[in-house]
Amino acid sequence: MTYRSVVRALITSVALAAAALLAGCKGDDISLANNAKANQPVPVKLVADMTVKDMDLQSPILVRLFKQEAELEVWKQDRAGRFALLKTYPICRWSGDLGPKVREGDRQAPEGFYSISPAQMNPQSAYYLSFNTGYPNAFDKALGRTGSQLMVHGDCSSRGCYAMTDEQIAEIYSLGRESFFGGQRAFQLQAYPFRMTPVNMAKHRNNPNMPFWKMIKEGYDHFEVTRHEPKVDFCEKKYVFDAAKPPDAKRDLVFDASAKCPAYVVPDEIADAVREKQQQDQAETAKLIAKGTPVARMNTGIDGGMNRVFAAKLPEGSTGLSEGGEGQGLSLASLSRAPGTIPSHVNPPRGPVTSPQEPLVASMTPAETPAPATRVASAAPNAQSDGLFSSLARKMGFGGSADTTASAQPGPAKPKVIEAKRNEPPRPEASTSKAAAATPKAADSKPETKQAAARLPLNPSPSDTAAASPAKDGQVAGSQPIMQAHSFESRFSAVK
Repeated sequence: MTYRSVVRALITSVALAAAALLAGCKGDDISLANNAKANQPVPVKLVADMTVKDMDLQSPILVRLFKQEAELEVWKQDRAGRFALLKTYPICRWSGDLGPKVREGDRQAPEGFYSISPAQMNPQSAYYLSFNTGYPNAFDKALGRTGSQLMVHGDCSSRGCYAMTDEQIAEIYSLGRESFFGGQRAFQLQAYPFRMTPVNMAKHRNNPNMPFWKMIKEGYDHFEVTRHEPKVDFCEKKYVFDAAKPPDAKRDLVFDASAKCPAYVVPDEIADAVREKQQQDQAETAKLIAKGTPVARMNTGIDGGMNRVFAAKLPEGSTGLSEGGEGQGLSLASLSRAPGTIPSHVNPPRGPVTSPQEPLVASMTPAETPAPATRVASAAPNAQSDGLFSSLARKMGFGGSADTTASAQPGPAKPKVIEAKRNEPPRPEASTSKAAAATPKAADSKPETKQAAARLPLNPSPSDTAAASPAKDGQVAGSQPIMQAHSFESRFSAVK
């Protein structure tokens, strides 16, 4: 298996180099095609795990990130067309506070739904390997949020990014590469402050970010109940999940993050399952609050977090805003092996300074801390080169926008139409997270809707509309394959 993977990587490099020559590209494109880091094969053990879970090497992937737990999950589509968890990676370092990124320089790692195309893969990253999260998406832009070059990368150093070890990012990068070779146009990245469980929603109930978190929790719930990638759109400065046009609609839906939402339907099969889950979660959250579940305490002097498996290996290491940073948690973690090399320059988050009876409140606009002049994750030594996948993406017509067209449409059904209603990373230096007490906010109330019944296909086929039409602002790409996987022609026919 290893020999075949190496041979395939070499064939890939030769083919890409030949395509670059035929296109008249510069010599640095050829060197990128032979980038050893970017062409590392998927580990044999991980391929074996795919076989056990009935997954193909080149089937679509989906990534979820959780700050509080400091974990990154890679999900992969099985042969039945549903996503299943392939592997969970502890995050070595993330920066900022719980809450979305708001502006350039606030040290925040983004939260929300993003789309990763081949053009966002960076084989020449100064932080070993990386991919751009695509922040800001159409929703972020509609709110005037700023920031750039927010990455998932190696080197275990972060200022606004999600940092893994070099060994981890090499593995994650290879999984993304293979999904593109299998025909996936872009894989979805879902970034959350924590796992959206009743316990966490109860603990953080007074956080001023709660309205935003409830909004993205709806997408979290869509994925939890269907195990299909949720189709993401934006309108009226909010997220909309799994929207489809009514059967009697004359035109395709057009979403604009800053404009009024068009009339749309959501399949009953999805809407009913999501509604049932949300009702159960809300009831459980209310019980936890009634039982006196304490509000998360205010923490000061912490910049981000680190998974306990890494913190346990560092002198006086702390998990910061991530869970399990004290006592037995770190002691047990010290007995396990770290998943990758921890660089000597790693700067763990400072330990918590808590104020009793004070709720943790994430600042929406953390104070900007002057950044030291250090390496930038997205910039390569040769800045004029776009990178291996960026070059490949242009030849294959993928493009590099994070706000691209979404997935397959549900079949016709009886709808109840929903009328639209208003409703960078240099090496880290610890910064102070801003916190302030906040009064409890009433839970968002959304009108209950009855949507169209439509059965999700177990193994969705590519959307002809998404493949043929240009991306619209306010849409996130789906993960449906656009060409037959496992063939040399499917990889390189577009660049002949």
